[in-house]
Amino acid sequence: MPSPVRLEDRYRLDCPQVLLNGTQALVRLLLMQQARDTMAGVRTRGYVSGYRGSPLGGLDLQLTAAAGELTTAGVHFQPGVNEDLAATAIWGTQQVGLLPGAQVQGVYALWYGKGPGVDRSGDPIKHANRAGTAAYGGVLAVFGDDHGGKSSTISHQSDPAMAANGVPVLYPASVQEILDYGLHGWALSRFAGVWVGLKTVNEVIEATATVDGSVERVQARIPDVQEPPGGVSVRAGLDPLGDEIRLMRHKLPRVHAYVRANRLDRVTHGTDVEAEWGLIALMGLFIMLVLPRLRALSGLVVSLLLAIGLIGAGTHLFMQ
Repeated sequence: MPSPVRLEDRYRLDCPQVLLNGTQALVRLLLMQQARDTMAGVRTRGYVSGYRGSPLGGLDLQLTAAAGELTTAGVHFQPGVNEDLAATAIWGTQQVGLLPGAQVQGVYALWYGKGPGVDRSGDPIKHANRAGTAAYGGVLAVFGDDHGGKSSTISHQSDPAMAANGVPVLYPASVQEILDYGLHGWALSRFAGVWVGLKTVNEVIEATATVDGSVERVQARIPDVQEPPGGVSVRAGLDPLGDEIRLMRHKLPRVHAYVRANRLDRVTHGTDVEAEWGLIALMGLFIMLVLPRLRALSGLVVSLLLAIGLIGAGTHLFMQ
């Protein structure tokens, strides 16, 4: 008989099956990453900073409520005065290994803000992304989008702004995928030397679900690709053109290699019947809207439904 799920178990890593909402999943995610690094024999610390705003308006409250668990795990929460100062602080966490006397091998960081906060933080995000992340650090940039203007002065969609800054974006469709994509996000950030966005919307971040919170649930597959001279991680000094070249020629191709190796873009529905139609759907809210309507169709045979986890990627699967 399965053991009962209790609310107080949400941040206990020895309890794999837990009941969480989306913001609580982000808190557990920080604890899971620390546990994964410890298991791998890597000395790291965590750092969180950002500015609250719908649909992430309750994240700072959840982080404060979990202060005991976070401190024990070596995760420091510093609320930002605003989003861009928080992003600048996150940028600094990736430079710890460049300084003498560092006590850890890296700092994994989580930045958070709502859509307009992404807009005002374009300067530090762009600079930090080009500067790079630490090999044992990594940055997960969690942003909340309010497409319908439900609780914002304007409706907003931030993934185009992130893409313009060279930041790949993962788009979870459930509370479970917040955990899964979050862990993939830090692994990808370390591997490719870039910030990785995690797009959240009301329908996902405000949901509650029983999830598999096992620390080892996600097994990141690291592609075997050639390192460019000097690698892709953060480095000392200012090299504007070199940073741009590394981003475009090396870092972003490594993002796509990671996505392919870990099947973050995947075929979710297929048929052996010859069909004239194939659908591509972004994960997140879009896949939630497409699937019920797809089931309601009659007389239309769809060859496959390709769910895109990384925004802006994945159409190559249709060519296979």
